[in-house]
Amino acid sequence: MEKLFYFVWKKPAESVADWRARLKGECGAGLLENGALSLQLNLADEGVAAGAALRLLSRPVPDGLVAFWMHSANTRAACQAALAESHDRIAGYLVTESRVKDAPPAPPGPDGRSWGFSLVGMLQRPPRLTEAEWLRIWLGSHTAVAVETQPTFRYVQNVVTRPLTEDPPVLGSIVEEGFPIAALSDPAAFYDAVGNPAKHAENHRRMMESCHRFIDFDKIDSIPTSEFVVKALRV
Repeated sequence: MEKLFYFVWKKPAESVADWRARLKGECGAGLLENGALSLQLNLADEGVAAGAALRLLSRPVPDGLVAFWMHSANTRAACQAALAESHDRIAGYLVTESRVKDAPPAPPGPDGRSWGFSLVGMLQRPPRLTEAEWLRIWLGSHTAVAVETQPTFRYVQNVVTRPLTEDPPVLGSIVEEGFPIAALSDPAAFYDAVGNPAKHAENHRRMMESCHRFIDFDKIDSIPTSEFVVKALRV
């Protein structure tokens, strides 16, 4: 099986509420009918508006992401066409997924929104590093630092294998990090250090030092999103 990621930009005239309902409803159903084995939506909606400080923007970022697994990405045509027809713009990628952590502490809410929020990072490999060096740092020693310094309950590393659409933004990887909702607007909560300034400072220092080894911060994008798992993958 293969995992596909699509960045999507909603049509300007469509409200966020209508766009979300359509993705969770008729559009999502169409994807599942045309070969998607699962369906996850990450949407920059009103539920994460308090996380403006977490948005890192080096270029125009999408309004959301649509992720699903298929038996083969070669059979994606109908799904990709449905997304393209219903959005202002899309950009697709085939990725290799590694689930370092995936244990939400609570079930989704009545609207299907996953507990907490998901911070989606879009990374580019710095030219100063070879592909092998970049992956060794990010997937190797940095993983432990990220786990130890932040209260994430979900940490998914997606290495971009190849683009699926024409001229998508250049990306090396897509990172999904599930955080408690308090971390959306509280830096201390983001670094798992509420009420402990010394721990906050130390965790921030460790994270920044590690990130600078393999990230150029003028070429990274991140957006806080509300996550909706319309259909989970059965393995």
